[in-house]
Amino acid sequence: MRHSLPLAPQFYVTAPQPCPYLEGRMERKLFTALQGEAAEQLNDSLSGQGFRRSQNVLYRPSCTECAACLSARIDVSKFTPSKSQRRTIKRNAGLARRATSPWATEEQYDLFRRYLDSRHSDGGMADMDVFEFAAMIEETPIRTRVIEYRDTDTDDLIGVCLTDVLGDGVSMVYSFYTPDRPSDGLGNYIILDHVEIARAAGLPYVYLGYWVPGSQKMGYKARFSGLEVYVGGDWQPMRDPDQFDAASHPLSNDPIAEQVANISLPDLSR
Repeated sequence: MRHSLPLAPQFYVTAPQPCPYLEGRMERKLFTALQGEAAEQLNDSLSGQGFRRSQNVLYRPSCTECAACLSARIDVSKFTPSKSQRRTIKRNAGLARRATSPWATEEQYDLFRRYLDSRHSDGGMADMDVFEFAAMIEETPIRTRVIEYRDTDTDDLIGVCLTDVLGDGVSMVYSFYTPDRPSDGLGNYIILDHVEIARAAGLPYVYLGYWVPGSQKMGYKARFSGLEVYVGGDWQPMRDPDQFDAASHPLSNDPIAEQVANISLPDLSR
């Protein structure tokens, strides 16, 4: 009989590289592997501490002189759609949602390429080929779903979201959609629909990834009511977005050793 002992996660830091959100900044990430029988426990615990999943890795920003990136989530019980969001829901009433297992298709990849070429042609994912796309979708050690949105008249694939199911919510890992409907607000609609997915499942939160004050491409997240951001080790209700400071400072972050020491890990022996 083979016996194994649970091993504490090991944390590492990436080399600095240009920040994709704030011009002139350098980003660095703290990360750990997500694997083994306790992967879901670890993912649930670290997601509640500002980490995000990418395939079999959990990461969060750990930049030397900047702490602008804030993990964001919607408290479903406190969310009320605005007038413009209600219009977005109405405009997309002709879409049907379908949840599938995390299995990549050529149809999804074709939509993904059109989305990147239209909106993020100079981004870090611009050169992703079909095999890398399949890895993004399929390499997951936890409970993950692919949420597809299709036109009910044509059955065309309009949008896709790679979604993790956490113990306390749903986490929108990555979403993409057709660039052919620029006035429909599809990105916002997919978030609004995930609020309904979480509500129907009795889950309290929708995790949105990072909100970055000063980054125009991230500004839309601050327009959702019930938004919380992870600041100083706690989730706090979003106040006036303009009050958050994106200024860099050499004392913005604690040393890596202190950051790791302050991470609360689940009991992986159970």
